[in-house]
Amino acid sequence: MRLLKLSLRTRIFIAMILLVLGASILIAGVTVYQYKQEAESYHKERLERKEQAIKENIRFVLASTTYLVNTENIPAIFKEQQKIYEMATVHEMQINIYDLKGRLLVKSEESFFRDTINTQIDPEIVKKLDASSTKRVLKKTEVNGQKYQSSYSYITDHKFKPLAILYLPYLQDDSVLNRDLHNFLMRMGEIYLFMLILAIIMSYFLSSYITKSLKIISEKINQTRLDKRNQKIELSNATEEIYALVSAYNSMIDELEESAVKLATGEREQAWREMAKQVAHEIKNPLTPMRLSVQSFERQFNKNDPNIEQKVKEYSDTLINQIDTMSSIASAFSNFAKMPAQQSETLNVPKIVKLALDIFNEKYIIFTSEKEEILAKFDRTQLIRVVTNLVKNAVQALQGKENPKIVVSVEEEEEEVCVSICDNGSGISEENKGKIFEPKFTTKSSGMGLGLAMVKNIVETYNGSISFVSNPNKGTIFKVRFPK
Repeated sequence: MRLLKLSLRTRIFIAMILLVLGASILIAGVTVYQYKQEAESYHKERLERKEQAIKENIRFVLASTTYLVNTENIPAIFKEQQKIYEMATVHEMQINIYDLKGRLLVKSEESFFRDTINTQIDPEIVKKLDASSTKRVLKKTEVNGQKYQSSYSYITDHKFKPLAILYLPYLQDDSVLNRDLHNFLMRMGEIYLFMLILAIIMSYFLSSYITKSLKIISEKINQTRLDKRNQKIELSNATEEIYALVSAYNSMIDELEESAVKLATGEREQAWREMAKQVAHEIKNPLTPMRLSVQSFERQFNKNDPNIEQKVKEYSDTLINQIDTMSSIASAFSNFAKMPAQQSETLNVPKIVKLALDIFNEKYIIFTSEKEEILAKFDRTQLIRVVTNLVKNAVQALQGKENPKIVVSVEEEEEEVCVSICDNGSGISEENKGKIFEPKFTTKSSGMGLGLAMVKNIVETYNGSISFVSNPNKGTIFKVRFPK
């Protein structure tokens, strides 16, 4: 499972190293096996050649002897003029001759091989020799770590009648072959050590080259966002598979942009429809009492009524109040819909914030600033609007609260300015925290619910951010941050 979690680059690197190691081990194993097979074949063929040469020599001896050629005369024939010793010396082999029942007739010297110490051949070998189609039996044994091949075959007369059994013990001397094998493995080990080092270097660069394109694609995919314009991937010298992947990603980006445009258009249209419904609803609310007031005044109007002036004044006040309500509604929607224009005006933030607080008469509003001058680029009117909206909300949250307190502070935070508005009011409930910046959302009995949405809109226009921390019945802290 851990191997599956490794990166593609690491897996390619490990695979190439294992491939070289596996190939070297396999070739070494095949080489050792081949050397052993060749050694066995060499000794077998060498024994066959010596056996053939000795048999030719025996046939010559039998043809030139004065003795009657039969099994009983074999010892005398081969001991005559020490023929058997001469053949053993010429062919550098021990030669033993047995009768057809496996009893020893004559031997060239004292045995160096345990099998030849006995004067009797194993009866099983005699049976195998008699049943063999080639009239030859080869037996392999190992004594004290030394390997031997024992050859049993018939000695025949000129009519190919078996006379005796020829036994040739052969010692397999593999010292030369083992030395050659050792030297070959040493040379091959040096070559494969060099190849392993070369493979490590090549696999490192090759894995980096293969995964480079995939890494670029991965980074681009991680950077893909719905709320911004995404760049397409442009690669050169990539493989066909990578090109196919890049093409699929670029096609996805095109489709994503088209979908984002359609979604934004749909959201804007939906927002304007909701805005129109809200405006219509809010305007209808004061129109109804205005209509009723006009109708009532029309029915009850009497120019001779001694209280006519008082009634006209009440009627006028009612209409003026409703007109003011409609005006405030229009102003609220206008302020929310209006996008503040970017200004490059350099402001002393503590001074402007203190100026915005001058319109409030509440004595529990406290202003603090760590410095008298903190400069930032912001629109004066929009900054005042942000501060007054947040402070106004804090004042409303303190209604009916004992020992109310609002602290407005200005601080520097590295490359940003932070304006904090802290109150000890009723706070914001958990269920309302996610809706606090939504247009039309309000927990108050009056108002359009556009104040905080407008503040958020203004702050984000100037690349800033607004956040809050609130605890029910303990208070709320709003923090507005924007670049200097």
